[in-house]
Amino acid sequence: MKTRLPLLLLTAFALVACGGSGNVRERQEALDAWENRVRWSAFETLVDFIHPEWLDENPVTELDLERLNQFRVTEYRVRAILADPDGQSLERRARIRLVNVHNHRERVIDHLEVWRYDDERKRWLLHSGLPDPRRY
Repeated sequence: MKTRLPLLLLTAFALVACGGSGNVRERQEALDAWENRVRWSAFETLVDFIHPEWLDENPVTELDLERLNQFRVTEYRVRAILADPDGQSLERRARIRLVNVHNHRERVIDHLEVWRYDDERKRWLLHSGLPDPRRY
């Protein structure tokens, strides 16, 4: 009986750790997918990462996408990450370098990403908008 209790505790801790690391892995996969799409200037696909309720309040217009499509991303660099201790949300600041395809002028923007885990949808979703090339 004495050896069962430590074994049960060890098993419980292992299960908790596995559950937490799965969430961390899912978060990293979402962040990596977002980053790759930004780097490849696949702006239309970024809308799929945004939480539907946030989109209802802040719709992405065709003009927003047309404005972004005038640019090609030359650099995406994460500058700061602030994660909540509960592991359910994360803020990330990224510096994005863009080049206008028409006049070849560069713009550098600092973009704030607010990520939260959605229990209902079982995935990480963005609660902030697309990068805005007008803000630099």
